[in-house]
Amino acid sequence: MTTVTRPWFTDRPIVERSRYIARVLTGHGLGALVDGTGLARFAPRLRRGQGQRIAPAVRLRMALGELGATFIKLGQMASTRADLVPPEFLVELAKLQDSAPHVPFEQVARTIEEDLGRPVDQCFQRFEPQPLASASIGQVHAAWLADGTPVVVKVRRPRVVEETERDLEILDRLATWAQAHTAFGHDYELLPIVAEFAYTLRNELDYIREGRNAELLGKAFADDPSVWIPGVHWSHTTARVLTLDRVGGTKVSDLEGLDRLGIPRRRIAENAVRMFLRQLLELGFFHADPHPGNFFVQPDGSIAVVDFGMVGRVSEPVRGHLLRAGLAALEQDPESLAEELFALGVAGKRADRAAFVRDLDHLIGRYHGRSIGELSAAAVTRELSGIAFRHRLQLPGELAMLLRVVSMSEGLGLVLDPGFRYLEFASPIIKKHWRGTHSLRAGFSRLGRAAADAADLGLELPRRAGRLLGRLERGELELNVRHEGLGRLATELQDMTNRLALAMILAASVVALGVALGFQGGAGFTPYLRWLFALGFFFSLAFGVWVLASIWATRRR
Repeated sequence: MTTVTRPWFTDRPIVERSRYIARVLTGHGLGALVDGTGLARFAPRLRRGQGQRIAPAVRLRMALGELGATFIKLGQMASTRADLVPPEFLVELAKLQDSAPHVPFEQVARTIEEDLGRPVDQCFQRFEPQPLASASIGQVHAAWLADGTPVVVKVRRPRVVEETERDLEILDRLATWAQAHTAFGHDYELLPIVAEFAYTLRNELDYIREGRNAELLGKAFADDPSVWIPGVHWSHTTARVLTLDRVGGTKVSDLEGLDRLGIPRRRIAENAVRMFLRQLLELGFFHADPHPGNFFVQPDGSIAVVDFGMVGRVSEPVRGHLLRAGLAALEQDPESLAEELFALGVAGKRADRAAFVRDLDHLIGRYHGRSIGELSAAAVTRELSGIAFRHRLQLPGELAMLLRVVSMSEGLGLVLDPGFRYLEFASPIIKKHWRGTHSLRAGFSRLGRAAADAADLGLELPRRAGRLLGRLERGELELNVRHEGLGRLATELQDMTNRLALAMILAASVVALGVALGFQGGAGFTPYLRWLFALGFFFSLAFGVWVLASIWATRRR
């Protein structure tokens, strides 16, 4: 794929920010990253090679933390991409904590008043000035509505949208440069990764969208007493202010507190995993940040969930491919497993299919004979990601996020109960869902939808064909042809043509020297002509040797 290099920045704030990024990266001894992203132009005089006593992964984590919200989120996203990032970097980037200094209460109150149209003391019966938590995008305060309902209020930090958009613009330019000038950028499609990251981050900046995520999950689990999703107070919610029911209970990581409640921890683990599987299999929409701090156990054993800024979506076709891939793995069929992974977009045109199938066969062989209770979802996920990394494959973003959530949800179950077997518990649920989606009733339902679609297409087909023929008659249709691999062929043809032209010039030179020698004769040469003839002879000889060497080198390649 040919990438067109986009022009660099002319906007002064972006240039200054780029210089700051280059300075921070270089200060942490990451000069190779500066060179590999096109930032070297902003750091020509900076010292390189600092901080070499610290591991590169640690230095990268420290640098991203220093660069602020966008780069912290970028590092957290990169920690989920085992297909792109070496293992030692995955572990270190996962340690990035999204925290920031508190925003003064006066600024928080100003944001609330601007968005809700009233002062804080008129919007809320009581509002705690001291935040419960403060992150790079916003901070959370405890409050009470006029009727006494306890709530939490998330307020976005001032200017965070403008700063994030500036950093996203820089990341887009860096990805464009790297894709055009580096081997890593050539092997991977960096621009779609940056675009997906930008989409996710912009969603986190929009609290209305986060409120809708919470509302969607709340409706989905309204009939499930084991899950509690806080309600959204839309009268007190805007793009910069989000007001939710306050969640109480005991954090799932507080094992002593859970024991005091007298609720079996195995039951809590099963509730948590069942909740995730229902999101994945039935909704195709899941909470994508299942770390222990986002789950609270209520006195009745139900689980309350918070923080809906990061969610994932898995389409129905992708779910189908994932289920079939799982069945292929259970049946020890590496060819079918590879086929499903190809269908998911894991293996593109760069993949060596035979080597890929062979590695999958080795992976399946390592687990042959083990019961499903002995398998670890996180371990299998790591090995699959390792195969993708070795083959320079690129997982679709939704699949990378899903694999991360699977590993984290298994980790949550093990925190609650070290003897919990994730796959053993999940397998009957997945099989039941598979049977339900492939039952006779479900088949008739899909057949009915397909028949309705075919009928609609039949009714629309004459009209669409008429429009197509009309455009063809008016000459409005254009045919765009995308070629793959012709660039190298064109280069080779150009080289061949150049060598042919040079050979013709060489032949003409030899003929000219022969004619001159025949007309003048060796004895009739003046000293001047003798030197000119000798110079022409040695030039032709060197030229001929060079042409022959070039042809030989091309033949060896």
